[in-house]
Amino acid sequence: MEDSSTPEARDEWAAEREAILAAGTPEELERARTRALGRQSRLTEALRRLGELPLAERRERGRVLNRVRAELEALVAERAAVLKAQATARRLAAERLDMTLPGRRPRIGHWHPVTQTRRRLEDVMLRLGFTLVSGPEIETEWYNFDALNMPASHPAREMHDTFFLPAGRLLRTHTSPVQIRAMQAAGGRLPVRVAALGFTYRRDDDPTHLPQFMQMEGLVVDHGIGMADLKGTLWAIAREVFGPHAEIRLRPSFFPFTEPSAEVDVTCAVCGGAGCRVCKQTGWLEVLGAGLVHPHVLRAGGYDPEVVSGFAFGWGVERVAMLLYGIDDLRLFYQNDWRFLSQF
Repeated sequence: MEDSSTPEARDEWAAEREAILAAGTPEELERARTRALGRQSRLTEALRRLGELPLAERRERGRVLNRVRAELEALVAERAAVLKAQATARRLAAERLDMTLPGRRPRIGHWHPVTQTRRRLEDVMLRLGFTLVSGPEIETEWYNFDALNMPASHPAREMHDTFFLPAGRLLRTHTSPVQIRAMQAAGGRLPVRVAALGFTYRRDDDPTHLPQFMQMEGLVVDHGIGMADLKGTLWAIAREVFGPHAEIRLRPSFFPFTEPSAEVDVTCAVCGGAGCRVCKQTGWLEVLGAGLVHPHVLRAGGYDPEVVSGFAFGWGVERVAMLLYGIDDLRLFYQNDWRFLSQF
């Protein structure tokens, strides 16, 4: 039996080798490979019929056929590499670099409008002497409700208002629990002057309310704190955020954790107080709630309301962004539409 390296063995499979070497495209090479090594090829058929030969002849014939198969497989791999190199060379020759063309500038992103507003508020609070603090978004009922003078019968504990979790936990409905944690962390020291920013959660979803939104809470506790201190602080914040001509007004209101309480309006940033569609012709926009810290809240934080007092205020960061940018639907901020976000 002849060896695959002999002229006779090479001639026996010459047609297969020549077809592989003559392939000019990957498709032609695949067809040649199938004819030489596929299930219906002469080589595969010869390997399949080895069992019909005597043992001694079977071994020698099998050795020859395996060498032929290895040789054909190597030829296929070499030809495929040659074809790939040729295709790459043709593509590079066709792609001429025009040095006169202007470069492509990468599109540079920017802060999200809500993040821009948050950072703006943080900067204002820091310059007013507040310390930025944070707290957990998964809270206990005590921190979220009881410590803030909202007993078990309070309507805010209804399932349609709050996301409740197992084991008496819930997603905080406001950043006010950070007030309690900040006072506890202070351990009775004065003054307490903190600002808390973070996400809060309520079961709301409409153009002016979201199930997840960001709040900023301010808290000051010290000796002799009164409404004049609160109003002066809010006036300074309003002018920093909405412009040097912004004015504020306080309207009596009710919040469980402050007494007295007030809704705070600011001069409409769109019309400057003249009256427009945004402010419903009133010249004012409601921006936040505020008041003097309730005695029950001071006690929960570890302070004696007979000795110290304080004020607190809170507002939604998205709400401020709406007023600053003239947006009429909060949901636009979180729909990830580049056409909208790129305007800011």
